[in-house]
Order: sequence, then structure tokens, then C-alpha cells
Amino acid sequence: MQRKMKSLSSAALAWLLRRTMSLRRHVRRLHAHASLASSLKTALPSSVVVLGKPSVFGTGKILFGEDVLLYPSLHLETQGEASIEIGDEVVISRGVHIVAMAGVVIGTGSMIGEYTSIRDANHSRDQDRSIRESGHTAKPILIGEQVWIGRGVAILGGVTIGDRATVGANAVVTKDVPPGDTVAGVPAASLTRKKMPAVVL
Repeated sequence: MQRKMKSLSSAALAWLLRRTMSLRRHVRRLHAHASLASSLKTALPSSVVVLGKPSVFGTGKILFGEDVLLYPSLHLETQGEASIEIGDEVVISRGVHIVAMAGVVIGTGSMIGEYTSIRDANHSRDQDRSIRESGHTAKPILIGEQVWIGRGVAILGGVTIGDRATVGANAVVTKDVPPGDTVAGVPAASLTRKKMPAVVL
């Protein structure tokens, strides 16, 4: 009898969880949106979909456009006067790190693949100090509109990626990418100009 009651209770709970799944998902997104909004110095548009609250560090100078989609486990950091500017309809996938000490801009409609690192600063070296105390050098990063960045890409300071460019998975982008170009590799080099087959992203 006890086993039967336990089975009925378990079935009832499973039914309740299924029936309320959509509501619970909606509440989680509302909570993540409100938590992110409280970490920012600027207003967060209501159209931004936050699937999991990003970790926000530093000054909170992050500007979001409309209809942005944010996946979980993001790291967003701004220091000093630098800001991160994210255009309308941008998609930022799980595990992306964006660090701005000079400034990072991501244009309208761009898509950033999982675990990509966008960092505009590098550590400096000083023989008389530890690397942690040696400071850094920083140059802004500009990512144009409708750019597609594959999984696991590293984009370094001072780089501009032109509109509608494509960056292949696991590439390390050390120099500018012309509009419409496709690049891949370490360091990233043009596939378009070499007329090589498209890279799987």
C-alpha cells in the first residue's frame, strides 16, 4: 500500500512539474533579466532574453540593444571608462567571455559562438614586478554587423571585424578581418582570398 501511494505521489508530482514547466521557465527568465538589470549602469531593454544571469564584473557599463539573446554562463567585465556595446538582435552563446578595458562594440545581428573570448587587453611584462602587478595594454575591439563568430574563438585587442565576416571555430584573431571575409586558424587567415572550402563552424 505504501509503495502504491509513493508511486501515485511521484506520478502526481511529475504531472504537476510538466504542467508548470513553461511557467517556471518564464519565471527563471524574469529573475535572470531582473538580476542582470540590477548589475548594469544603463537600462536593460525588456526585449532582451536572458536564459541565465551573466556574471558581471567591474563598472557595469554595458549597453544592450533590443531583442538580444543571452545564453547562460557569460562573463561580462568592464574596467575604468571602457564599455561593452551590444547591438540589436545579437546572440551570445554559452560560456562567452567579454572583457573591456578600452572598449568592445558588437554590431547588429552578430552571433557569437560558445566559449568565445573577446578581450581588448593584454598583460604587460615588467622585470621588477609580478605579472599581476605589471599592468596591461588595451586597444578597442569592433565587431561589425551580421558577423558570425564560431565556437571557441579568441579575439584580441585592437581588432576590427568587418560587417558580414565569418570567423571559423577555434580561430585566434590577431588582425583586422575585412567585411565579408571568412577567416580561420591560428593566427586567423583568410579563406576567402585563398579560395579554400568553407570551414565548419
